[in-house]
Amino acid sequence: MLAEKTIAKEVLKKAFSTLCTAKSMTELYEENFKTVSKYVHATSRGHEAIQIAVAMQLLPQDYAFPYYRDDSMLLGIGMKPYDLMLQLLAKKNDPFSGGRTYYSHPSLRDDDKPKIPHQSSATGMQAIPATGVALGMQYKELVGIDHNEFHKVEISKPSMMESEILKPSMTESEINKQHMAAPLVVCSLGDASVTEGEIAEAFQMAALKQLPILYLVQDNGWDISANEAETRAQSAYEYAAGFHGLDAITIDGANFTESYIAVQEAIRIIREERRPILVHAKVPLLNHHTSGVRMEWYRDDLEEARSRDPYPVLRNQLLEAGFTEDEVNNIETEAKEIVVQDLQEAMKAEDPKPEDLFTNDFAPTPITEETGERSPKDKEEVVMVDCALFAVEELMRKHKECLLYGQDVGGRLGGVFREAATLAQKFGDERVFNTPIQEAFIVGSTVGMSAVGLKPIVEVQFADYIWPGLNQLFTEVSRSCYLSNGKWPVSMILRVPIGAYGSGGPYHSSSVESVVTNIRGIKIAYPSNGADLKGLMKAAYYDPNPVVILEHKGLYWSKVKGTEAARTIEPAEDYILPFGKANIVQQIWPQEEKETMTVVTYGMGVHWALNATKDLKDVVEIIDLRTLYPLDESTIMESVKKTKKCLVVTEEPTNNSFARALSGKIQEECFRYLDAPVMTIGSENMPAIPLNSTLEQTMIPSTEKVRVKIEELLRY
Repeated sequence: MLAEKTIAKEVLKKAFSTLCTAKSMTELYEENFKTVSKYVHATSRGHEAIQIAVAMQLLPQDYAFPYYRDDSMLLGIGMKPYDLMLQLLAKKNDPFSGGRTYYSHPSLRDDDKPKIPHQSSATGMQAIPATGVALGMQYKELVGIDHNEFHKVEISKPSMMESEILKPSMTESEINKQHMAAPLVVCSLGDASVTEGEIAEAFQMAALKQLPILYLVQDNGWDISANEAETRAQSAYEYAAGFHGLDAITIDGANFTESYIAVQEAIRIIREERRPILVHAKVPLLNHHTSGVRMEWYRDDLEEARSRDPYPVLRNQLLEAGFTEDEVNNIETEAKEIVVQDLQEAMKAEDPKPEDLFTNDFAPTPITEETGERSPKDKEEVVMVDCALFAVEELMRKHKECLLYGQDVGGRLGGVFREAATLAQKFGDERVFNTPIQEAFIVGSTVGMSAVGLKPIVEVQFADYIWPGLNQLFTEVSRSCYLSNGKWPVSMILRVPIGAYGSGGPYHSSSVESVVTNIRGIKIAYPSNGADLKGLMKAAYYDPNPVVILEHKGLYWSKVKGTEAARTIEPAEDYILPFGKANIVQQIWPQEEKETMTVVTYGMGVHWALNATKDLKDVVEIIDLRTLYPLDESTIMESVKKTKKCLVVTEEPTNNSFARALSGKIQEECFRYLDAPVMTIGSENMPAIPLNSTLEQTMIPSTEKVRVKIEELLRY
């Protein structure tokens, strides 16, 4: 059936020109190896046909997640060799990252091209964010949010690149209809990456939810030096058969005509039927794995691979379609000339300046001041978990783009702490829904959700379970704004119940803030009471950056003795508490005649400190950090300079911790003012919190332990 179809000559010509351009770039890079290999790069040589076949059929409303070998795909959507070369040479005007990331690691937000959110160099990691885009598209369709509402794409005027791939006989109304077509996502992968667990999470969700995504798997038979026989039990096509609802086809990805027709049908199905398809394309790798790993070091199949070169196949297809030898030669010559000229110009382009390092780590936030009523007279005192619940409910009622998902947050349970109780019933299963046990997907899908203009609030059930999600949090979420040079900040909230109480044992009690605070590019809250939690939740929602909110389980219901202060009057709906503003919960005045000190803490530590100093209120100042990043350093330093002694209280084991690092920072900044070393107190430095209640209490701090340490420091 496919063989009977033909492709318009204009399409073949455009495809061949693009292939010649990509091939010429590879060859030119090799000729200028010492110059262009200052920075590592990979090229698409051998993969060109399938990449171009996909790229030429994408529209501005689509999203693409190319991987590091996809320079032909980038050329196919309308990028120029010069654009790619600016990234190759890490130049200031590199349109993707401003010289921050590798060649063919794109991030693009042009109106006339498919959207390309940032993705890392970690192979396969793009599958979850890409599937998150498809999940976001589906949600917008379910609740009636216009796909063009977020990007304001002009859909009535196709770009020149797109006009070239449309049939000349198409009327203006037919062209407009194509540009009104339902969007889809393309996620490009190497076959080796399909062995990874996170790929399984992406495939599972795409099949389960029937998402509009095309997984393009380019199979060249190699990882780096390990071949498919060593590393894969089956191909991606065979693997996909295990995911019911994920149809797959396998094709010769080195044959442009076969690839174009197969992809055309797959895209038609996805646009019309809104379901996922995997295209497994067999291709040869005709160049080095990267410029730093040369093919001659390990390849034993180069002659066989060269026999499958897509270049002569497409060249012959042009001749068979009626192009003359001279016409074909002219296309090649023109491509080579453009590539040579563009490299010369790119080499002359400006490099980034030192000050360019310090831009776009975060998108600017509009939330800079505390606003709204914190303790309205018509509100009652509520537990901390309810303050969070009410905050999310208010946000969802006001903002259609707000949705909540994670393990067990749906209608049956509403979260294991009832922190999402009734939300599914109020807002529907499409807005509040359960996920599988997939922490990586929960975290990483927010990249895609944010990219289509949604604001996901997601949950990891316990801090102990955050570890499978760290890969996505670190590689995709936290770096997106910086490495896309500000184009793609990830706007999301990750809620993490944390901390020990009530014999939770080794897998439900951990504190993880030291790991999380070492991930740059995210903001982190750790509130100690309900009012702060609600205000910070609102600030997090209106902040365009990724936010992690650590919520202590022992404070949720104030069931732990001495945590009554976590209960507060519920703030008004308009109450917003900005990040980076610590609270002096117990303030003292400068006193020369008495020994005084500052306690710096957060979360449960605030309550230990308050209870430990009930009769020391005139000599101990207590600072509740409220947010661990940004950190209110000025409030801390001013207090310590005033009191001249400092104790940092944490629930984490202190060795190599956030608290110990903060102590060092305070010591460094306040050394000339100190009357004693800055001290820390936290849990014992053991691998885990035991289940037995006696061992648990021995492990973690308490009011009594903090009191002893305070008295020790006052006597120093």
